Amino acid sequence: MESITKFVEGKLMLKVNKEKSVVGHVSKIKFLGYSFYNYRGEWRLRIHPKSLGKIKVLTGRSRGWSDEQRILYLREYLTGWIHYFKLADMESSLRKMDKWYRRLSMVKWKQWKRIKTKITNQVQLGVSKYKAQEWAHTRKSYWHTAKSWILSITLSNDYLKQLGYPSLLAEYTRVRVTT
Repeated sequence: MESITKFVEGKLMLKVNKEKSVVGHVSKIKFLGYSFYNYRGEWRLRIHPKSLGKIKVLTGRSRGWSDEQRILYLREYLTGWIHYFKLADMESSLRKMDKWYRRLSMVKWKQWKRIKTKITNQVQLGVSKYKAQEWAHTRKSYWHTAKSWILSITLSNDYLKQLGYPSLLAEYTRVRVTT
């Protein structure tokens, strides 16, 4: 690091930011949100794990947004995010992130709040009244309920897509630059 800093500052007359600069193996470095990996002798781009965290924050239940606000913001943010990272190999990461849509069903479950509302909405989504009453009285946490088969039946990913929530994998395959 010292010899590189000496060369860059001395010969090239550039300032080195010592807080952001690092010397290490290429697979351990984060550069503009990307990281690198070796696949069959070829170095390729992928998203750095820290770059995936923002989407998890956006799908949280404690934002106080209406469905329209959440859909609009997610659509705008994710479209830009996917276009920025379209050079990376991220199909498997996006498959996992599409599963985070279970978090959105958790948001819906929390928005319904009252047991009567949960029963009414589940019946509208095709659940029998008996089962809707049983499920509405669950004492499990929001996240536990969202991951359970209770909401995977009523608030499925397909239903969330019908509401207008964007699919990460679909957008990625649409804009992917093949090299």
